[in-house]
Amino acid sequence: MVLDRWRPTRGLPWRVFRELEETGRQFDSLFETPLWPAIWRRLPAQEREWSPALEVFEKEDKYVVKAELPGLKEEDVDISVSDDTLSIKGEKKTVHEVKEEEYHWSERTYGSFLRTIRLPSNVDAEKIEADYENGMLEITLPKMAEVKPKKITVKPTKGEKTGK
Repeated sequence: MVLDRWRPTRGLPWRVFRELEETGRQFDSLFETPLWPAIWRRLPAQEREWSPALEVFEKEDKYVVKAELPGLKEEDVDISVSDDTLSIKGEKKTVHEVKEEEYHWSERTYGSFLRTIRLPSNVDAEKIEADYENGMLEITLPKMAEVKPKKITVKPTKGEKTGK
């Protein structure tokens, strides 16, 4: 199986700020003095990239895909199969519990995501099932029954039965 990870291009510039945040944390721990004001440590939620963690494994009769989707409801997740690709997409929406100026630190991420997995040719797409419980999505991809080669017996032609 091939795993493809989609990342929005708009999130790329914020990686620089994440590195600066880490430098700030290291500075803070060394000198016990904040390097960056607390408000700078909170990146705008809409600019953060978020992609759920996946596990993909194989059993004798099926493949299993597990995705961590904390805070999402079933209706926030869309699963589809097209040709040889399984797509899991959804959106983790921002919930503003605290006013902007009250934040000291936030590492929670929000936004839309899309994860795609290229499926092996022996997946029976008609029998794929998905279960969702406590923030864990489990997709079962049954394997097709193996097609065994049919043995064909060679018979003599009508005129050659007696060997004459």
